[in-house]
Amino acid sequence: MNTTELINALVQDQAAPRWRLPAALRIGLAAGAVPAALAVLLWLGPRAGLLALLPAAPLLLKFATTLGLALCALALTLRLARPDGTPGAWPWGLATVALLRAGGAALERALAPPAEWGARLRGQNALACLILVPLLALPLLAGLVLALRQGAPRRPGLSGTLAGLAAGGVAAALYALHCVDDSPLFLAMWYGLGIGFTGLLGGLAGRIWLRW
Repeated sequence: MNTTELINALVQDQAAPRWRLPAALRIGLAAGAVPAALAVLLWLGPRAGLLALLPAAPLLLKFATTLGLALCALALTLRLARPDGTPGAWPWGLATVALLRAGGAALERALAPPAEWGARLRGQNALACLILVPLLALPLLAGLVLALRQGAPRRPGLSGTLAGLAAGGVAAALYALHCVDDSPLFLAMWYGLGIGFTGLLGGLAGRIWLRW
């Protein structure tokens, strides 16, 4: 190949469309969020009086922790999707979300009579939450794992776990539109288990499909 041919090849290579990883993750997340959101809105249905209840502190805590987890996990997923990626300060964001959730549960235990702790922890929809959060997260996780195949994560299992946590956080926020259990104790237990299970699924998916 002479110099002119090399230059022309480089120009054509630069002009060719490239599948950028951040865009791939956004598309994967959006593609998974659409069926999950439709399932909540058309199948489960939003809870009655949701807009009027939004200013309440327990409901704000529910959305703040689920969406905060999704944001931090997604940012970490993006940063670690390349072999030279570093986590930056985002693990502190995950720690903050965990402390906020634990603090809410501790505050409720401090303020509520001990006789009510069990009922608040069980809520009305514990089993539904445990099943539906991972179920709603599946299309989100699939979209994120497919997008991550455009990258080259050095630790596929960790990247898959983070993608699972991100998917679980979004799914939990969507499920919260339907769920009537606002207790921080319920949030810490059942939402936490549902999101954690999705993280385990993501870790398994990463070990299988993100190896290189």
